[in-house]
Amino acid sequence: MRPSRRNVLAVASAAVAVSADAIAAQAKGTEPTAARPPATAQPPSRELRALLKEIDPDRIEATVRKLASFGTRHTLSSQDDPKRGIGAARDWILAEMKSYAKASGGRMTAELQSYVQQPANRIPVATRITNVVATLRGSVTPDRIYVVSGHYDSRCSDPMDATSDAPGADDDASGVAVAMELARVMAGLPQPSAGGTPISLRSPAATIVFAAVAGEEQGLYGAAHMAQRFRSADADVQGMFTNDIVGSPTADDGTKDPYTIRLFAEGVPTSETPEQADTRRSVGGENDSATRQLARFVRDTADNSATGMNVRVIYRRDRYRRGGDHIPFLECAYPAARFTEPAEDYAHQHQDVRVENGKQYGDLPEFCDFAFVARVARVNAAALWSLAQAPGTPRGVKILTAALTNSTELTWTRGPEPDLAGYEVVWRETTEPDWTHVIRVGDVTKHKVDLSKDNVFFGVRAVSRAGYRSPVAFPDPQA
Repeated sequence: MRPSRRNVLAVASAAVAVSADAIAAQAKGTEPTAARPPATAQPPSRELRALLKEIDPDRIEATVRKLASFGTRHTLSSQDDPKRGIGAARDWILAEMKSYAKASGGRMTAELQSYVQQPANRIPVATRITNVVATLRGSVTPDRIYVVSGHYDSRCSDPMDATSDAPGADDDASGVAVAMELARVMAGLPQPSAGGTPISLRSPAATIVFAAVAGEEQGLYGAAHMAQRFRSADADVQGMFTNDIVGSPTADDGTKDPYTIRLFAEGVPTSETPEQADTRRSVGGENDSATRQLARFVRDTADNSATGMNVRVIYRRDRYRRGGDHIPFLECAYPAARFTEPAEDYAHQHQDVRVENGKQYGDLPEFCDFAFVARVARVNAAALWSLAQAPGTPRGVKILTAALTNSTELTWTRGPEPDLAGYEVVWRETTEPDWTHVIRVGDVTKHKVDLSKDNVFFGVRAVSRAGYRSPVAFPDPQA
């Protein structure tokens, strides 16, 4: 017998209360947290909290300063000078990634991913573009992949100037430092417990890829190559984050917002087909793309006292007249979003290093806040680790529309994960930005709710035996 509408609301309200209480219990520190956690919020596990504590601001600072020390990392700069240019930076990043892989007990590999870009926009001659990629293979569902990246190329005022100093500390040594620090922490042996008890190697269930990509400033070339390689291999990339300009919480007017990170997440998918557009226009869903669900998942898992950060989701693909390395992934129909500091200081990005009227210009390390970058890294780590440990996003989710009724029936395909415990149906009013109600439905592949599909939005997420929840899948209509 299906539950009555009163029972559905009672169960959903209880789920909201449990989730809110769990988050409130963590929010007793001085760092700000979300005023109203989503009903789908997930408290961080003990394992995740221990991982987040190992993220080291000093190591992040050392990485940023080392990358800035190469003088310029312009895509068209020297590839064979051992001390200056993009080649020297590439070789240093690879050596660091290989050292992390060595400590991983064979779970991580590190490699160069190269191709020759023929003359194109901002590429006047054939140029080798090389990404540095470290892959931490999943132990349970390794074919499911999550990607985190920063771009290691840099530029000064003239995007074609490959010889002048372009230290690129904030844009984007900061993002590379995030990806590298996550690779180090996730590949390495966890620190012993207080009692000195040995701890086994961390082992994400799904695969995580940590990338430092090139060619971003010239036109997203490195990221486009990586995304196309994944698409050509029909890889199951279920989420991608780029960290680009995450080095400082200080705006151009001097104001600071040290506990907020922006996350840009598109609504209408870049890759949407005409048929998908017709469906979206008929039933709604402009705010329910896979990327928006990924952004909601970041808030669920990383907007809390364990990271000390507020995640401010921005409902657009990127800033005005700007673009980042998530866009090629969106073009390949992968969910992808961009982390960027809360307000930018344009005197310290895309600028020649100089002093003008007593003001220092240039993207120099002294304008970065490395404690802030470490907190951004913790946000990324919380989201990525939770994604990799949770079941995959449910597949084949449908809302049945053949019968005109005032109830809603949902169906989906059971996932392949051996630790899958079951599923939850979520819903919200069409005017709400976040899921407000959760209904536990168990290890089933269909569920009927005594609420009208015409009045609210529904979704489905998977739950593991350990309590990790997947991102929500928004249903397609099925007549």
